[in-house]
Amino acid sequence: MVAARRHKQALAVAIALLVLAAADLAVAFLWQPETRSLLHDVLVVFWPLPALAGFLLLAYELFLHRRLVSELSQISGPGIVEHLLPNDVLRTFLSSIYGSHEANQDVVSGVLGGEGLRPHGKDLTISTNTTVKLELQGINAKTYHLITTQSYQFRHSVPVDRFVIFATSDVLLRDTISAACRYPLFELYYITDPSLFLDSVDDVLHSTKIAIDYIDHDGVSRSAAPSQIPLLEVKFDEWPNYLTFFRESTSTQPKRSPHSHLGDLRIFECDLSGIAEDHLVSAIRGLTITSRMLQRTNEGFCYWQAPYPSYVEQICFEARGLTVDHSPRHEFSIMPFLFRSNTVTGQWLKADDLDDLTVRSWLLPGHGVALMWREARQ
Repeated sequence: MVAARRHKQALAVAIALLVLAAADLAVAFLWQPETRSLLHDVLVVFWPLPALAGFLLLAYELFLHRRLVSELSQISGPGIVEHLLPNDVLRTFLSSIYGSHEANQDVVSGVLGGEGLRPHGKDLTISTNTTVKLELQGINAKTYHLITTQSYQFRHSVPVDRFVIFATSDVLLRDTISAACRYPLFELYYITDPSLFLDSVDDVLHSTKIAIDYIDHDGVSRSAAPSQIPLLEVKFDEWPNYLTFFRESTSTQPKRSPHSHLGDLRIFECDLSGIAEDHLVSAIRGLTITSRMLQRTNEGFCYWQAPYPSYVEQICFEARGLTVDHSPRHEFSIMPFLFRSNTVTGQWLKADDLDDLTVRSWLLPGHGVALMWREARQ
């Protein structure tokens, strides 16, 4: 209806311009002043302008408009979108749905990962085949080791040769590091008990093993078996190079000082070429990382969250090793927080009866699964 009204208005304007041009021309030819008149000269010169404008507008509305609309409708929308920056496309779409709101940045970060906030927005870290295993190994009645193995296969090779590890005991940092990280490959470890922070960090440093599928500088695809790489600690004055909120404030979070987090944040990095068998890594196609972290048993839960958008096939659990010495036996329950899963959850089970969680769905940063436990009831 709106389009039809606009079409009628355009035709009316075109006809009015042509009538004006005809009237101008008629006056110019019929009126022949005895002496030279400025008004007559203006009428002679002016009439072609409305005539041309009216003719072009009439031709567009009657002939060109329909053909142009038909041609545009044949152009593939996704083909155009593919040439645009993903973050710009998503921001525009969210604004059209939710309105302009700074909280839209959280959705952009969740769907595209932390890199969705970067200017280029093209080299996204998207895992299309992901598996996770959580294993609990009791040390004594009070503490245990949480051993996490994560395997990722990326949709596009990630052009990077560095891997970054963040370890924190601060809740706010835990929830913002994934969106603020300036590196495409990273892992975030959250230590729930601040009193175990330093011991847990040492545990991670001495246990982390990484395997990679990579492309070397000659463009050859290669693989490197799991290996322990020395992790180098990043000095606190270099933290702004790794986390955006240490450099500047954003629409969703203020600028922070590294000095405020000297006691609850550590950043480490490693050169992935160190396990590449005398080759230089130019891009990563797949990554498997295994690490061990010290935690309190009486907290009653552990969890895993996706660091970047990942299609997760399965999450496995091994909890039989949690009970040691004279500690009480436990029963366990799987509590996923994701779009959906194909496994019945919410039941309290013995460690031997604990099934794997079949996910087969996308997980965005903030999605994951928690494994909860309590003393076994008679």
